[in-house]
Amino acid sequence: MGAIMSDNKLKTAVLGAEGKGLQLVEAAVGTGLYEIVAASDRDPERLKGIASEYKCSSYEDYRQLVVRNSVDVLFVGAPIYLFADQVKAAIEKKFNVLKLVPPGLNFEQTAGFVELARKKGVRYSVANTSRYSPGFNRLREYLETRQLSEFHLITATCHQPDLLDDIRDRWLSDPQLAGGGVVLRSCYELIDQIILGFGIPQQVYSVNTNHAPDRQQRLSITEDTAVLTMRFSDTLLCSVVASRTFGPPERQICLHSDDAFITVSENRFVVCDNHGKVIEKTEFDTTEAESRTKMLEDFAAKILSEGKAGSTLPDSDIVNMAVIESAYLSARTGMAENPGRLLEMVRTEPVDWKSAARKIV
Repeated sequence: MGAIMSDNKLKTAVLGAEGKGLQLVEAAVGTGLYEIVAASDRDPERLKGIASEYKCSSYEDYRQLVVRNSVDVLFVGAPIYLFADQVKAAIEKKFNVLKLVPPGLNFEQTAGFVELARKKGVRYSVANTSRYSPGFNRLREYLETRQLSEFHLITATCHQPDLLDDIRDRWLSDPQLAGGGVVLRSCYELIDQIILGFGIPQQVYSVNTNHAPDRQQRLSITEDTAVLTMRFSDTLLCSVVASRTFGPPERQICLHSDDAFITVSENRFVVCDNHGKVIEKTEFDTTEAESRTKMLEDFAAKILSEGKAGSTLPDSDIVNMAVIESAYLSARTGMAENPGRLLEMVRTEPVDWKSAARKIV
């Protein structure tokens, strides 16, 4: 890993700073824990602005960013299909990597990055702000006080309309480059929360569709809508409905138990009995920017205190991507798929995934 600076700030390089990537950079500097020392971006004007504001080196050729620098952290805020080789090279040079959701184009790529980082003693992590949102934090606290056998149904909705007008975003309609559409880009954090609470599903079944006018076109673009079903046990099912074609924008999880109905979003937690009487209702005013700051502080603390990647099993990003990969495979085959089979591919010894389910960190 690159030498940590004497003032305890992490030397940080930026690979792509558009949209949420730029928000990540601004929040990181705001924590006082990161120093931006190098940047590369597809937009020359934006790159010039970043270099001027943070007094850092700039590289129009993004390949030179990794080759010519030794840093503690690399922020990846650009499409991974453009920079996969550079991310791998960064891990080889022992850079800790923080990437916007999702962690990779597919399960295989994600597992490769995570396992390489483990071998090199660094972190490959996703900037998953939902884990730091008060609503979902309250959900995890609530589940710790209950038996999972009490729950019999989970429903989740994820309506996140996308704006693909910018020509630089057209890759998102290509199945090979985008690695899928709705589920990967919009539902990653929701799937993460469900798995954190209930473990790894035994089976995954998904049907996808889009609004292309003919069947041939539908084969060459990503889906507009997905309905994903996960089976956790003989008595617990989960249904996730995702779409980028209608709104209003919404991301929430509903849990149905023997005696309660729980509705959760990033800033809301409501518990009702099965007659509709409110038992607990909390509205939070925490913003995504505040959750982003907490995430960055936690990421820095782990690097500064440990200096290397943890060895916990299983890795959450690999598990999440195994579920998503299984969903896309199911959509193609019309059959239910088992994420555990994919997970066994990245382990050198047998793992009882059912027993390990709630140990994901």
